[in-house]
Amino acid sequence: MKTIGLIGGMSWESSAEYYRLLNEFTRERLGGLHSARCVLYSVDFAEIEELQVAGEWDAAGKILADAARSVVAAGADMVLICTNTMHKVADAVQDAVPVPLVHLADTTAAAVTSAGMRRIGLLGTAFTMEQDFYRGRLARHGLDVLVPGPEERALVHRVIYEELCLGVVREESRAAYRAVIDGLVREGAEGIVLGCTEIELLIGPDHSPVPVFPTARLHAEAAVELALSDS
Repeated sequence: MKTIGLIGGMSWESSAEYYRLLNEFTRERLGGLHSARCVLYSVDFAEIEELQVAGEWDAAGKILADAARSVVAAGADMVLICTNTMHKVADAVQDAVPVPLVHLADTTAAAVTSAGMRRIGLLGTAFTMEQDFYRGRLARHGLDVLVPGPEERALVHRVIYEELCLGVVREESRAAYRAVIDGLVREGAEGIVLGCTEIELLIGPDHSPVPVFPTARLHAEAAVELALSDS
């Protein structure tokens, strides 16, 4: 099995889910006491969040590029950025290492298209919903991406940073997210991309009238598939 390199800590709540998922998928595939070969570099999210707010993406990219070099030096055969938002600096990370970066938007788009869907709703941080680095990547796979209106985007973003990244899961926030999802479905969304890895702590298949695409789970599953492949 190849070694999976994880750049995590953004937030560690979802990075812990990545670790669990990687090991569960490996055990499902190989059975017995098998677990995933992986190395994790966990950054200080407070530092990254300050750079996000300040728009200092180049500085944030350098931090993640250094983290990628560290996991490759530790033996990683591939790199995963364990957050949707920080795929804003995916090119800087890929340029820093000689091993493949498993891009989260690509694994998500593959799942959506294999489900026969084209028009999807996207939930995530304001950066992910409003900027082109993620929406554009999905669109390159032929997907039509819908996002909520400004007030709904602000709500989704606030819950991520003020609650989910701190491990707080509130029923009232779940209800608010469900209302946002219902609005996207009324606009024609055939499925909903949970485009922030923390959202999976709040929203599951039972909370949406259309299929949801949990990006952390899909990312981890694709990584295990690659780790167990012959290529």
